[in-house]
Amino acid sequence: MKSIQEIFKIGKGPSSSHTIGPERAATLFKNEHPDADGYRVILYESLSKTGKGHGTDRVLREVLSPKPTEIVFAAESPADLPHPNTMDFEAIHDGQVSDRLRVLSIGGGDIRVEGQPGREPPEVYPENTYAEVEQFLRFRGLNLAEYVEFNEGEEIWPFLEKVWAAMKNAIEEGLHHEGELPGGLHILRKAKLLFNQSIENELPQVRECRILSAYAFAVSEQNADCGTIVTAPTCGACGILPAVLRYAQETNGFSDEQILHGLAVAGLFGNIIKRNASISGAECGCQAEVGSACSMAAAALAYLYGHHTNQIQHAAEIALEHHLGLTCDPICGLVQVPCIERNAVAARRAMDACDLASFLGDTQRISFDIVVRTMYETGISMNQRFRETAEGGLAKMFERRRR
Repeated sequence: MKSIQEIFKIGKGPSSSHTIGPERAATLFKNEHPDADGYRVILYESLSKTGKGHGTDRVLREVLSPKPTEIVFAAESPADLPHPNTMDFEAIHDGQVSDRLRVLSIGGGDIRVEGQPGREPPEVYPENTYAEVEQFLRFRGLNLAEYVEFNEGEEIWPFLEKVWAAMKNAIEEGLHHEGELPGGLHILRKAKLLFNQSIENELPQVRECRILSAYAFAVSEQNADCGTIVTAPTCGACGILPAVLRYAQETNGFSDEQILHGLAVAGLFGNIIKRNASISGAECGCQAEVGSACSMAAAALAYLYGHHTNQIQHAAEIALEHHLGLTCDPICGLVQVPCIERNAVAARRAMDACDLASFLGDTQRISFDIVVRTMYETGISMNQRFRETAEGGLAKMFERRRR
């Protein structure tokens, strides 16, 4: 597996696969062809169908400026397309195409250049499944955070410190902003309303839901407004982990150092999912984004609560298992409905998964690795309309109602 630094990326929303990935790809191509007269970028499948709503064309033009850039939203895709988020870059000289490059935006802001595996980040972890990780932990007598440091080195902590600072900043900014989100859906920001709401004789469990949801809304609304967030593991699911960790820190007094250890554990579980399944909504539906984020948050929380290693993976397994089959059908291709509210619901579910794993002890029969493989099989078998194309589900029903 690669470094967990590939899971946590600080960048601007609203979509890791549709904005951060294309931004990185365009930067790469521009650096290789700085003398081109202009550029053409052809977007396929999910990038073509929801690229406008996600701002793909905007970010590509920004990166490739000041050269003229033609963005083509392909109506038809080649039969041998390697990934739903595929784009072809062309450099133009004297009116002719001088060079081409095919790039895949594989989720979480990561890109893969077709035919050039040497461009990918190096492998950092020899283990690729949780079972392999657990075996190594027993052999060396390490816990999960120590395992991350063993492979990543001490430099992982300053990196995670920046990640945690960016997450907290996204919450704070989101809690102080009001108004309508861009995109034409007339969705109002709700984080500040949730956080400041005064409820007489409010029950503790109601307050917990309200505050936790406010944090998740805050980050997700920042993402929807093209603000700076952290992929965890994607932009569309960026509100879940920060909300859970912030609330846990406030209610349990965890130090920032302890939170960084929780982040390391979350990143490890996200890495396992990414290695053996997918974190791309275009490839496997929202189970790969919100489901993965919920699993990461449940694992981090279980670690912070001092649960033993098997309970931690049990919490991660419960969280992911009960997102199996979750579709990705953003209305108008925007990362707003159902995405923002879904982050809040998943944050609550991560806490429940952690608690349930502690209650159930060692009764688990379905392993985390099995659920990861199941999620991938479910995702690739899912009808394409429900994988970030905005052609089915809520997106389709909303368009039908509008007409």
